[in-house]
Amino acid sequence: MTTDAGGIVGEFLSLKESTDADVLAMQCGDFYEFFADDAELVADELDLKVSQKSSHGSSYPMAGVPLSELTPYLTALVERGYRVAVAEQYETDDGHAREIERVVSPGTVVDPDGAEARYLAAVERDPDVDGDDEWGVAFAEVTTGRFHAAAVADLDDVRAELHRFAPVELLPGPGVRDDDDRLSELRESTDARLTLHESEAFAPGRARHRLGDHFGTQALEAVGLNAESAVAAAGAVLHYVDETGAGVLASMTRLGGLDPGGRVALDATTQRNLELVETMQGESTGTLLSTLDHTETAAGTRLLREWLTRPQRDRAELERRGAAVEAFARAALARDRLLDALDGTADLERLAARATSGSAGPRDLAAVRSALGRLPALASAIDGTGLADSPIPDVLARPDQAAARDLHDDLSEALAAEPPGSIGGDGGVIARGYDDELDELVAEYDEAAEWLDTLAEREKRRHSLSHVSVDRNKTDGYYIQVGKSVAGQVPDHYREVKTLKNSKRFVTEELEERERTVLRMEERREELERRIFEDVRKRVAAAAELLQDVGRAFAELDVLAALGHHAATNDWARPEFTGDDELRIEAGRHPVVEQTTDFVPNDLRMDHERGFLIVTGPNMSGKSTYMRQCALISLLAQIGSFVPADSAVLPLVDGVYTRVGALDELAQGRSTFMVEMQELSNILHSATEDSLVILDEVGRGTATYDGISIAWAATEYLHNEVRAKTLFATHYHELTALAEHLPRVANVHVAAEERDGDVTFLRRVREGATDRSYGVHVAELAGVPDPVVGRADEVLDRLREEKAIEARGSGGGERDTKQAVFDLSAGEFAAAAGGGGSDATGPEPGDGTARGPTEGTANATNDTLIESAAEDGAGTVMDTETEAVLEALRGTDVNETPPVELMATVQEWQRRLESGDD
Repeated sequence: MTTDAGGIVGEFLSLKESTDADVLAMQCGDFYEFFADDAELVADELDLKVSQKSSHGSSYPMAGVPLSELTPYLTALVERGYRVAVAEQYETDDGHAREIERVVSPGTVVDPDGAEARYLAAVERDPDVDGDDEWGVAFAEVTTGRFHAAAVADLDDVRAELHRFAPVELLPGPGVRDDDDRLSELRESTDARLTLHESEAFAPGRARHRLGDHFGTQALEAVGLNAESAVAAAGAVLHYVDETGAGVLASMTRLGGLDPGGRVALDATTQRNLELVETMQGESTGTLLSTLDHTETAAGTRLLREWLTRPQRDRAELERRGAAVEAFARAALARDRLLDALDGTADLERLAARATSGSAGPRDLAAVRSALGRLPALASAIDGTGLADSPIPDVLARPDQAAARDLHDDLSEALAAEPPGSIGGDGGVIARGYDDELDELVAEYDEAAEWLDTLAEREKRRHSLSHVSVDRNKTDGYYIQVGKSVAGQVPDHYREVKTLKNSKRFVTEELEERERTVLRMEERREELERRIFEDVRKRVAAAAELLQDVGRAFAELDVLAALGHHAATNDWARPEFTGDDELRIEAGRHPVVEQTTDFVPNDLRMDHERGFLIVTGPNMSGKSTYMRQCALISLLAQIGSFVPADSAVLPLVDGVYTRVGALDELAQGRSTFMVEMQELSNILHSATEDSLVILDEVGRGTATYDGISIAWAATEYLHNEVRAKTLFATHYHELTALAEHLPRVANVHVAAEERDGDVTFLRRVREGATDRSYGVHVAELAGVPDPVVGRADEVLDRLREEKAIEARGSGGGERDTKQAVFDLSAGEFAAAAGGGGSDATGPEPGDGTARGPTEGTANATNDTLIESAAEDGAGTVMDTETEAVLEALRGTDVNETPPVELMATVQEWQRRLESGDD
């Protein structure tokens, strides 16, 4: 950047050129200033007033915020996706100097608004490796010290982890950003800001050395962090946090893996379809998280979100959680006391990060003291109650109680009962009795302050003056103010310093001497308080791991109590885990939908012999809800929660996979059908026999025959090869015949009742298949115009009766109406023989016209087929096999035979005829 500006503006522009941050905040005395384009940007984003600063004959926009108010403005900027460099001012022999001390980015802001986690992520790909270790991912939450890293097999796994952690900033490694296609795919997978951090930070050798220095080499081995791609991603995150100057590396005390072997696989599609933490519309209300979130703390909300997006497969851990939830559900009074004790508890994980970064203020440390002081109250809420004989006391006992008590006592001794927000001003940060030197100084200061406080009354009495006051400001210092009406009566040793409209200000030599003394004591007191406070803050920072342990224990108690509360108030049942393949839910409900409707519960039964359910029934009857509630009940059980059912016996699943609804991604060049097929492909490749698969329509986005073919083949593959427990909702009623040929397939349907043309959805799931979808009725419910609904009914009736359909023109007269048979297999009309009026006759379905296998269509009649066969064989002597086939054909009702059975029968006839020819 070239500029003719000098002075402060020139210094600002020079510093801005030295950083790749989007915005620079430069300290100038008591303000942080923004100049030029940065001033315009922050003014637009933060509604700041813009003024002008002249420099070397040019004028530059300028905006600023007070020194003490930078944090909220900084947070607002980074939450909008900006990286902000902060230049601090310091004293030199020649005056002032400034340099950039830190760069605050979306993933490294230490004081965020809200309870949500703000993960910084890195993704790297090793092009020399194929298979399980090809991709490396790392996630760090600088406000809590959480750090996770692992190698994953492919981009789908990367997407799943990005959806689960929802990072706000992402560092793509050289192996990703050097490949435009890969980078584009990654960009589509997240809303995070993409920051191109230096390539050297991803070098595996340097990254491994950096990780080993920070966490210890044993930590890398303990979490199995061996793949170069994962090491590179994790090392780059550490380097980036260090380079930005966030100062929170000391709070990152543990390196964790992603533990895919101990977690339930939930890809991004499944998390979205089940609306775990975000609805299909991108809202937080109406999600499973918002339904269950009765937590009292920000950390509790974060942990509940983590559990929902990373369910467990460890049966012992789930039994432990379940027992704790059951205890909370039964002991309402003890539960309420414990939640009251947690209410308002500070976020210790985040406070630990602030302490290590040096940004924690006096009230932050007071919040740490208050939180640690709640340990006795929490123990009291548990002791002697129904909670005492559960795993709950073990949660509270997990942190080092003695160390926590010692730190609490230290803070109680060091800090004032209600300290101010910052050091300086009137002091009051450090408690009396903690430091003798400070106590002596405060006593001297109080004595001097008392002399000043009583000066006005003494001057009134001594000099018989009225309207006298003593005050202080930054311009005049301490002064004696006298009303103009008596200003002429002041003694000679008063020296006038200012005349106002109704008064005059004076000083005396004694007052000036006292002022100098007070200012020296204030400066010394502030310096002494700051030094003592920083020592206390360092002790808190050194105990960061302890604070994290206590904070996580509080969060777990909060979540378990919230789940117990929800279970008790919503009549949920504790699930039972089975060692075999049985899945049995009695009177199951959807955990979110039941909150807003009079829900009709339904049973579900699956096992080794009955592992694939084809679900049919009308549109809007509840098929999707029925299948989703099964997935959510399984998921809830595997976070340790109770479930919305009268009872539930469940196997532990290793993954939940869903294909639900239609979604266009035209901007990425993917149609609804392409998205559907990609989701199906992921399921067929990823699911195992221990998985739960939810398919809500497959093949509906393409032509009828293509769709049925895909759905048919996918059903066979899932049944024969994958063998996952599967619920498949479909309007292809032909698929229901598979239950007669595939041993693990069974049919269930959502019942409806039709009387006098009115359809009632019963919301009851019953055994067997249905052959009606009531699509026209749903169109009517949706407000489709009556003429369209009426005409649809007419067309549907004629299709069912295998009659010709009139194609009506816009005029509505006889000339505008043509008789035609609609050939479903060809997707076109076949013009009727006999021309045009409404009474014209055309070929009826008995003429052999081809039709597709959809509701209400039929094949050629037996007589036509037999006559055709007879004509083909005229003049010849048919063999015995051919006569037997014709006899079987005469006895077959083609219109009533299920398509699958009919196809099998025709194939058998064909085999017999071919063998007869031999």
